[in-house]
Amino acid sequence: MSIKVEGLTKVYSTQKAIDNISFEAMEGQITGLVGPNGAGKSTTMKILTASLTADGGEAYVGGLNVSDDEMKVKSMVGYLPESNPLYPTMYVKEFLTFIAKIHKLKNASQRIDEVIESVGLTKEKHKKISSLSKGYRQRVGIAQAIIHDPKVLILDEPISGLDPNQIQEIRQLILKLKKNKTIIFSSHILQEVESICDKIIILNDGHIVADDELSHLQKDYSQAIVIEIELLKSMSKNVFQDIDPTINFVKSEGNHYIIEVGSGEDIREAIFDRVVADNNKILSMAMQKKNLENLFKSVTKV
Repeated sequence: MSIKVEGLTKVYSTQKAIDNISFEAMEGQITGLVGPNGAGKSTTMKILTASLTADGGEAYVGGLNVSDDEMKVKSMVGYLPESNPLYPTMYVKEFLTFIAKIHKLKNASQRIDEVIESVGLTKEKHKKISSLSKGYRQRVGIAQAIIHDPKVLILDEPISGLDPNQIQEIRQLILKLKKNKTIIFSSHILQEVESICDKIIILNDGHIVADDELSHLQKDYSQAIVIEIELLKSMSKNVFQDIDPTINFVKSEGNHYIIEVGSGEDIREAIFDRVVADNNKILSMAMQKKNLENLFKSVTKV
């Protein structure tokens, strides 16, 4: 069951939260939706879950138009919003029983037990939600999102605020859920997006600035390197590009530069020689392979 978005637009007052965006998310894949704060990620997710109405364009879940078949779409989608709204005074199993009743599940008791076990809440099922750590509250949030066995799962910042051990546990849980589901996963932790997602969509200022399979993106930047340089005095961009015309500036502020070298050549020695020839000095220079974080910076820079 896929998700298809065509020309989706949402306007708040005079600001376009998303502006004519189009993309697809396929079954059996985890699609990463990333971008700076205010890029339009949460707005997009709310429209896909029929929690918010678009001002233009169309969104389809499993072939159904979200605006025309709102209730059917809601029944097919599991949603964990960033705020993870839970009832803290309720016990874990009590809360999931409440959610199961909302979905009018048959064999609810059996399904609740299955979900509790699958998300690792067996020892916590009789505890109050207010007494749980954030990691376990996230598990409860995921449990309520999957209890009706939805074909589409939308997770908005599911690992925000978790410690490294909790992140690893939630990551493994999400990967287990990937089979036979279409998953959209949003996170500010780009290393985690890179480790878990099959496809990446980067939003910036309401527009899609990158949309491709992760393997394709990795191939594109596998040869590129990034060099970060701090000089005593600023230097013209043209000087760098005379050294290697494939250079792209990720950052250029005063005497601080971050450059991508598309050719993959290590040009640090050439930079050193040119800086010395210009009676300038290098305060620091470091090289690294390009990764998703570098790509994110390059396509979301002002």
